[in-house]
Amino acid sequence: YYIELYEMGWNLKDGLRDCLVAAAPYGGPIGEFCFITLLRKIVSEYSFVDDLSLCLLQWKSGVVKQLGWTVSDDLLCVQEDGTVLVYDLLGGFKRHFSMGNEVSQSQVLETKIFHSPYGTGVAILTGALRFTLATNIDDIKLRRLPEVPDLQGAPSCWAVLTQDRQSKVLVANGSHLFVLDNTACTPVTPPGLSPQASSIVHMCVSFSYKYLALLTDSGLVWMGTSNLKEKLSEVDTKIKAPPKQMAWCRRPKSQQPSAVVMWDGLLLVVGECKETIQYHLDDDSILVPELDGVRIISGTHHELLQEVPGACEEIFKIASMAPGALLLEAHKEYEKESQKADEYLREIKEQSLLSEAVRQCVEAAGHEHEPETQKTLLRAASFGKCFLSNFPPEQFVSMCRDLRVLNAVRDYTVGIPLSLTQFKQMTIQVLIDRLVYRKLYPLAIEVCCYLKTPEYQGVSRVLKHWACYKVQQKEESDEVIAKAVSVKLADAAGISYSEIATKAYESGRTELAIKLLEFEPRSGEQVPLLLKMKKSPLALSKAIESGDTDLVYTVVMYLKNELNRGDFFMMLRNQPVALSLYKQFCKHQEQDTLKDLFNQDDDHEELGNFYVKASYKEQRLEARIAHLQSAVDEYYKAKKEFSAKTTEDEMRLLRFQRKLEEEKGEQLVGFSLHDTMTTLLSVGLHKHVEQLYKDFRVPDKRFWWLRLKALAEKEDWEELEKFSKSKKSPIGYLPFVEVCIKHHNKYEARKYVSKVTLEQKVKAHLAVGDVEGAAEAAIERRNESEIGTVLSRCAATTDHLLVERLNRAKATVAKK
Repeated sequence: YYIELYEMGWNLKDGLRDCLVAAAPYGGPIGEFCFITLLRKIVSEYSFVDDLSLCLLQWKSGVVKQLGWTVSDDLLCVQEDGTVLVYDLLGGFKRHFSMGNEVSQSQVLETKIFHSPYGTGVAILTGALRFTLATNIDDIKLRRLPEVPDLQGAPSCWAVLTQDRQSKVLVANGSHLFVLDNTACTPVTPPGLSPQASSIVHMCVSFSYKYLALLTDSGLVWMGTSNLKEKLSEVDTKIKAPPKQMAWCRRPKSQQPSAVVMWDGLLLVVGECKETIQYHLDDDSILVPELDGVRIISGTHHELLQEVPGACEEIFKIASMAPGALLLEAHKEYEKESQKADEYLREIKEQSLLSEAVRQCVEAAGHEHEPETQKTLLRAASFGKCFLSNFPPEQFVSMCRDLRVLNAVRDYTVGIPLSLTQFKQMTIQVLIDRLVYRKLYPLAIEVCCYLKTPEYQGVSRVLKHWACYKVQQKEESDEVIAKAVSVKLADAAGISYSEIATKAYESGRTELAIKLLEFEPRSGEQVPLLLKMKKSPLALSKAIESGDTDLVYTVVMYLKNELNRGDFFMMLRNQPVALSLYKQFCKHQEQDTLKDLFNQDDDHEELGNFYVKASYKEQRLEARIAHLQSAVDEYYKAKKEFSAKTTEDEMRLLRFQRKLEEEKGEQLVGFSLHDTMTTLLSVGLHKHVEQLYKDFRVPDKRFWWLRLKALAEKEDWEELEKFSKSKKSPIGYLPFVEVCIKHHNKYEARKYVSKVTLEQKVKAHLAVGDVEGAAEAAIERRNESEIGTVLSRCAATTDHLLVERLNRAKATVAKK
């Protein structure tokens, strides 16, 4: 099935004879490297061509041994010294990498560029007859494969296999085959290979790496699985000359293995049967293996050779009676207004094959490259659908949609000759990527809209690529480009302006990048790029506007590392929010920096607070007092007299504690005034407690409570009684009763009941268990609530007369 895709417009005098040519799969671009000797110097150039040149460059680097394409349509140029140069589709240099010192020293003998599950790989045979492999050029990990036994010169042929997610090299040394992996060189024997062969001169691996074809010096082609466990066929080409190229030509799921062998002027197709198909070539050509066939590229033509699809064979073969062929004839007769159309339709219907006929026509239309043939088949399918009541329309609609897209990209102005099988395998996302790589943005957007691709995967993604390309143009001003980008992207969803601004900055257009960042709604995306562009004040302002404290901290820490201390503090003073957050950070992480900030701002109150906190971290008393004295000085400067006096009191307390420690041996330094007094009371140093009471003007109520609890804890009841009689209690005498009861001493508690005020008498009597006394007090006060409380505490054994008296008193109070 020989399809002419394009006529080539290359204008090469000698065709492809003196050129290195490599074409990307899936209808990808073609790289051509022409050698022209001039004044003993090799001048080389390459162009990307699919009938129209995408770019043309003058080559000024080293000797190129091989061209190849990556999965993302980047051109790889492998030089003799092992350096690999990477160019984009429009000739822009992207990067380069080396295949290692060993390759550089021993030079490149042969190279193969291959695609694996990990990406694009490069395999090199060096002048030292050793193989070096890189499975993925985006993550270079060089592997030096084991030596091949008895290899005296370059192997007769070799190929890269991908098996079990591992890349291996299959090498032929005469009639012997070896598989090289990471650890070993393993000899293998193809099953059923004819013993007539003394050498294997050529080999090729199928597009899927599942099948292998070997050509021997006797002209035999052996075909089998790539793991060399099964033989599919063996065919004698009757040509013993070594070929120029060999490639597999097999459709997915096909049961007919076939390979294409090319010599000068001759193309031979070999398959399962012993017969071969010959095609004569007028020009030097190259073969490009595809998923479902082989592309044949010469200086004048670009063609596709593939196994005839089953649906096309059924419809178009001579005298075919397949339902699809009959439906096509019926439609032709219908257009002629002939009654034969009805006869053909009846014949299909009688066999109940009308649905199958429609399906065949739709499927065949997908495999045809000529739009007129596609239309004819789809009209026939549409005609047949009219006579079916329940035929699902999805297949027909989907095929029409796919063919419109395929015809658009096959056009010679675009030059992507995809087949339907390839299109389905590569997916619409990859096709859109290919259009974007070629800068065909309008077509990419039209395809996205037509196929109703989700916006974030389709139109928005294309517009983002367009914007990234636009900002690199030097001809237009920053204002014009920024306005064009904002207008174009205004309604697009999910586009990050920061990515576009990054591209502008990388192109040396900082001001344009800043303008574009104004359109970015997410501060988290703006700030990192502004910092990268050394626009620190603007980055800090954007971070503060966002309200995201983490983002502000990120900018502040960046500025702290980038600026000197003075400039850093001055910038923070102009941003109160940032300064406040930085102070919070310093409180926990950098105390000395916090002190410097307070000094610079003349914030004496905060400096005083700083010294007070610092004093608590000191172990030595002299250092602690020194810090507190500094705090006092700062508080007076800030006119905070209360804070200053309080700090002075703390210093007096510390000195008192030290003096008492030295005299009495009690551990007191660092205690609060309350704890100090409590400790002194517990050891019986009442005079010192009195001194503290007077010196520090402890409130009477606080002092009485403190002493009451301390004496009760010691159970020093005698001292407690003396204390109660020393002067009138400012806290009353009910606390005395309660403290005694708390320490289980009712006897002492009863001593204070008589001193309790009338309002607290009931509670005091009940506390010591004197119900009668409580009843007398409650009746005397005529308080209904208190009478009720006493009644609730009366037990069954209580005097009935007392209960009756209480009830009468309660009733009397209630009447009033």
